[in-house]
Amino acid sequence: MGRLTNKVAIITGAASGMGEATAIMFAKEGAKVVLTDIQEEKIKDLAFKIKENGGEALAIKHNVASGEDWDIVSQEAKKSFGKIDVLINNAGITGDYTKTAETTDEAEWGKVLDINLKSIYLGVNRIIPFMKENGSGSIVNISSIAGLVGSGGPFSYTASKGGARLLSKHIAVNYGPDHIRCNSIHPGTIKTAMSEVSLSNPEILEHMLKGIPLKYVGDANDIAYACLYLASDESKYVTGSELAVDGGYTAQ
Repeated sequence: MGRLTNKVAIITGAASGMGEATAIMFAKEGAKVVLTDIQEEKIKDLAFKIKENGGEALAIKHNVASGEDWDIVSQEAKKSFGKIDVLINNAGITGDYTKTAETTDEAEWGKVLDINLKSIYLGVNRIIPFMKENGSGSIVNISSIAGLVGSGGPFSYTASKGGARLLSKHIAVNYGPDHIRCNSIHPGTIKTAMSEVSLSNPEILEHMLKGIPLKYVGDANDIAYACLYLASDESKYVTGSELAVDGGYTAQ
């Protein structure tokens, strides 16, 4: 028996990085996984690999900022697997690190907020009714250290991740009576395709490591393990929490 046996989990942004690692780990732990991403071929390949290894997976092309796409994802998940137990809102973009409050234009602001925050609203709006049918559920929103401290990211990104943090608490409070839990995860510097370019620069890497007490950069599985705990019944009394997975960055 795996830690997620008999659970159905939707994971957005599953084509690469933290989403891909979470999907693979969940499938190994017995979950039926619904993989969503705008990169359709990548999630189809991932679903094929999961099935080859004895898991169950469904891949759906998904623009997380589209309510119509969320309707399709929720309905296809229910149709294929009969229920929805877990939602991992992982999809996101970083935004421009050079932009400040003065230099961020409306296009940049709108794009980042749509993908990072509107997507969470749409996801919970569409998925919570299915969790109510089950009488339980776990929602995990991937925020960032930028949702905890002002030095964690660009202007629009910080706004979106701070929103994800408090939106998670609001859901936890309001849907606790329905036995629906909601928590946020706050990754620090994580080695993924998105961060590969900057981390390959020795000067940038050295600067980053100065702010990390553990003195090394995390990997995608560090976030996947956090998702696994919060999605499983091991965390049945955990809701409204903020789990920083950052090597100690925000402890200073």
